[in-house]
Amino acid sequence: MDDLFQESSASSKSNLRQGNRSAPLAFRMRPRTLDEFIGQKHLLGDGKLLRRIVLSDRFSSLIFYGPAGCGKTTLAAIISDLTNATFKSINAVTSNLQDSRRILDAARSQGVDKKRTILFIDEIHRFNKAQQDALMPDVESGNIILIGSTTHNPSFSVNGPLLSRSHIFEFQPLSKEEIIEILRQTLSDSERGYGNLKINVTDEALAHLAKSASGDARRALNALEIGILTTNPDPDGFIAFGKQVAEESCQKKIVYYDHDEDYHYDTASAFIKSMRGSDPDAAVYWLAKMLCAGEDPRFVARRIVILAAEDVGNADPQALILASAGLEAIEFVGMPEARIILSQLVVYMALAPKSNASYMAIEGATKDVMEDVVDEVPVHLRDASYATAKRLKHGTAYQYPHHFQDAIVKQDYRSQKREYYQPNDSGFEKTLKERLRFIKQRKASE
Repeated sequence: MDDLFQESSASSKSNLRQGNRSAPLAFRMRPRTLDEFIGQKHLLGDGKLLRRIVLSDRFSSLIFYGPAGCGKTTLAAIISDLTNATFKSINAVTSNLQDSRRILDAARSQGVDKKRTILFIDEIHRFNKAQQDALMPDVESGNIILIGSTTHNPSFSVNGPLLSRSHIFEFQPLSKEEIIEILRQTLSDSERGYGNLKINVTDEALAHLAKSASGDARRALNALEIGILTTNPDPDGFIAFGKQVAEESCQKKIVYYDHDEDYHYDTASAFIKSMRGSDPDAAVYWLAKMLCAGEDPRFVARRIVILAAEDVGNADPQALILASAGLEAIEFVGMPEARIILSQLVVYMALAPKSNASYMAIEGATKDVMEDVVDEVPVHLRDASYATAKRLKHGTAYQYPHHFQDAIVKQDYRSQKREYYQPNDSGFEKTLKERLRFIKQRKASE
């Protein structure tokens, strides 16, 4: 398989120097050096570890993790130009185990004084467990230095043994300002960009491209390219690139969101924590993000039902009733109107008084069941409805609470005394707290 950077890219770079502009703009504008690289200052700023690793050419195995269009593959291309090691790269989507083995065999055959071999695997999460396991002996022995890039959380998509031998660097989506800087560089670059064209671009248009890109430089450059190439110049040869052109070039904004991995669960986590933290505005925003990305409204409703019990609890018993009714209502109504029902529920849950006392009670009781000696049911509480129960004296000493004042009677319901439910003073739970205190006082007085 051709090396993506040393062979395929070499000819592409040569073509660009000769004026061939057939390559996509996003490819042409890839940074060639660290100084041209925009973004990821937390990793590549002056003195930062990853920058020191690249400049010193002292590599250990690395994992680049982050969303699309933030520079992971671009940085690998820069490394391929800077390193003195033999640099090989493959894409996990189009490669198989045999491709990897050819590279590993070639690295082993270089002899005692061999050059180091760096193997870059783009989208390494696409390799299955067997393919990743096949890399382990060579990574372990130092036969190759692995650099992998992935949009998936490596904790779940990369084998543990590979992770333990790698430094993990998390890339962040580019900021709006960083994307605008990339766009301006493109407009002024005569060799690779559009510096040789007369383009009147407005700040508003650039801001719209940057905002619509959602941190993805490739998406912003693609929109800029299609806008410029499809806009006819005026009689003086100027291309007018205003907000309308920018909006047409972007079309519908794409909300980056996977439905079974990090972005799905991270967004759901932010959604739940915003309701728990009594911030209705943040909670509604995360709701809107999930729905705009195509999230199943039933998934959202189920999360609200759980929160109503776990975080609102008996501070507002109505919350669980409303959440359950909302789950049924969205099934009946469907989208897009279901979003209104969900918004009502989210606002209610965010503003409701909070108590996790019921949640903590079941957690504590479960811990005791799993870790302590399991209690036997006291004889007086055992079922007395079958024929031989009387002979066994099951239930004979049971005291029926309704025979006593306020239906309260001093009676042991468990051999060991433990307090699991500890209500707080929020909302209705304050009433329950007072009721519990009253019950305890009555039993103590008997």
